[in-house]
Amino acid sequence: MKRTATSKDWLPLAKQDKRPGDLPTGEAFRAEWIDFQHGIRVGNLEPHERITQILKFHLEQLHSTSFVTDRWGRGVYWQWICWLPRANREAKPISHDVNFGCAKLFISVEQESKVFKSGLQIERGYAVGPEPYPGCLLKDDWDWHRLIGQCAVGSALDKELHRLIEREEFVVEVGDFESNAVFTKKIFQSARQVRDAVKDYSKREWAGFQLYYPMPEREVRSCTGLELVKAICGVFAEVTPAMNCCMQVPLATNPHE
Repeated sequence: MKRTATSKDWLPLAKQDKRPGDLPTGEAFRAEWIDFQHGIRVGNLEPHERITQILKFHLEQLHSTSFVTDRWGRGVYWQWICWLPRANREAKPISHDVNFGCAKLFISVEQESKVFKSGLQIERGYAVGPEPYPGCLLKDDWDWHRLIGQCAVGSALDKELHRLIEREEFVVEVGDFESNAVFTKKIFQSARQVRDAVKDYSKREWAGFQLYYPMPEREVRSCTGLELVKAICGVFAEVTPAMNCCMQVPLATNPHE
């Protein structure tokens, strides 16, 4: 039986001595910190201004469980940031200290296409060795296997993908992140397409899956900072049922009811 992350897994979310204005509620965020030339600005900001802290705070408040933040990038601007439930990672018997093996919520800036992505990412990593760096080789307890197991017609994930792609205009990508297979409303038929597409990518190359909502630069620029934060949080809520299909420890979607 699957466990559900609940308040039993909850770590303290915020120090009680913080003033309300210091909490990372998103009100201090500025939309221009999503920079389509450099990436997502994280450096040289106060903690309550950083998108890393804002979205972590929101997720922990909503789900009453601890999240781990990871990223790709360095310095002031990062290209990709993710948040993963700690309880799901710690439940893995082999990969309990490896973020690669976990389903995660993410945001990224695609500098060439000028698109801001937010949604769900699940990595396959390298399916065959040698291991270029520690923890990147696919193990038996990775969430990737649950994803692929759900890539069938009529599965719970299939129903979620139909809803999100056909009704909400989400996008699925799967591949090596250089030449991905892309599934939009026009060509998506079933989750089986994801499983079939994976076969086209070498087991000796990095691969993964993304389910995301694409925001073009003009749409990002039309938002205030708080509106953008709320939009991202809305996307995360939309993909959480799909994420839960692929995790050992699903998130409680309504933990306070």
